[in-house]
Amino acid sequence: MYDLTTRLHALSLLTDGRSLNSVSKETGISRAAIRSWQSRAEPLPRMLNQSAPCTAPTDEASYAYLLGLYLGDGCISPQPRGGYQLRIACADAWPGLIEQCRVAVRAVRPGDKVYLLQRQGHVSVTSYGRHWTCLFPQHGPGKKHERRIILEPWQQDIVDAHPWEFIRGLIHSDGCRITNWTVRNGKRYEYPRYFFTNKSDDIRQLCTDTLTKVGVQWTVLARGSAPLNVSIARKASVALMDTHIGPKY
Repeated sequence: MYDLTTRLHALSLLTDGRSLNSVSKETGISRAAIRSWQSRAEPLPRMLNQSAPCTAPTDEASYAYLLGLYLGDGCISPQPRGGYQLRIACADAWPGLIEQCRVAVRAVRPGDKVYLLQRQGHVSVTSYGRHWTCLFPQHGPGKKHERRIILEPWQQDIVDAHPWEFIRGLIHSDGCRITNWTVRNGKRYEYPRYFFTNKSDDIRQLCTDTLTKVGVQWTVLARGSAPLNVSIARKASVALMDTHIGPKY
């Protein structure tokens, strides 16, 4: 008997264009068993939307970072010939971020090519593959802030194991480190702070829950009447963020 993850892995190799013989040799599973899984009534696309990804990311730290980027500035779209396109929009002002995003995409899906597509004011870090909707089941029609965004249990396990990578992805997508200033006793006083801004209540909650777990104190500031900004201004918390995140570059 083979568990679901093993079956999904074997079937995903076939959907990537591998032959029955090569999949059998790589996995050690008989061709008859794989052939029987192919012929069952339940098709692979339906299986891919279950609570576990069809091909679990082996580099979980890179996945946690990429998840943060995706929730902020990512989207997935189906392709006419099958498969999906992942796009992460990265501003031209942060070439280091663009490179980190490219490295993370390649680490999560080593077999898929990564492209940098220049657009006006930003670069789209793009990759084509069959499994992006499995790896990011938050994909769906409409804008993210207009629908529920809930992590699957396996995703939450990865975030719990790599919270700083997840926070870094969120900050690199929809956050920033700035220097505020005020006047005290006639002297100008400057102090750094971090912001994370996102219209989705669910994504902001994921951010603040993770910040709390790593010991970062935060507050929510309203933009007009909407509480869209997560602010980190306390000295000890900013120092902690500087140690693990730092400014974008």
